[in-house]
Amino acid sequence: MTLYKSFHVKAEDAGEGIIEGYASTWDKEPDSYGDIVAKGAFTRTLKERGDNPIPFLFGHRTDTPEMNLGAATAVEDDKGLKFTAKLDLDNPNAAYTYKLFKEGRINQFSFAYAVRDAGEVELDEGVKANELRDLDLFEISAVPIPANQHAVVTDVKAGRRNSKADADILDQIREFAQNILDSIDKLNGDNTDDEHADEPSQDKPTAPESDDGSDSGDEGKAAFLEMKKQAILSTLER
Repeated sequence: MTLYKSFHVKAEDAGEGIIEGYASTWDKEPDSYGDIVAKGAFTRTLKERGDNPIPFLFGHRTDTPEMNLGAATAVEDDKGLKFTAKLDLDNPNAAYTYKLFKEGRINQFSFAYAVRDAGEVELDEGVKANELRDLDLFEISAVPIPANQHAVVTDVKAGRRNSKADADILDQIREFAQNILDSIDKLNGDNTDDEHADEPSQDKPTAPESDDGSDSGDEGKAAFLEMKKQAILSTLER
């Protein structure tokens, strides 16, 4: 089973078409899946790969050769798994991806892997995590997620949702979403009141109705608001 891990990295431009960065680090803060990567988790797979390069793709696209942007090599050091990718600039997709990288419009990468060995560990303050101890590394990809320049941390895995700062941000998002839901309910209530207020009296001419005898404009607006409300509720439940 192939899995994927994403990470923000302020990788360095090491030359024309060359990108260097860290695909994984040995930090002990669980990611959004509750995983940490043990030092040495890539030792076996790198040894087995030998001199064979690691595919460097765009968005894990293995269905078309045009999305194979180049080749990468990787080594483990005291910080993590450091990679060097050489992009094939004769490939227009690779050249454009390299342009986006140099402009800072792409700075998130992801690697595909399979787990050979893993186990639960207890970290500081009793936090439990799934430690990935032996992994098969298949490829590294650039992924098209815009970077928040103020949030990017060099060489640290992205996608964390366990820190106090992230928890505060999520609480603010939920509060904002709830305010939107309240506004939608109010709009729907106002529409209902308007419908009753506009009921024709016996001595007033009535406005023509649509072919099906309903006010399609108000019904369409109500349906749209309800659809948006359900989408927000679905997101909050995740």
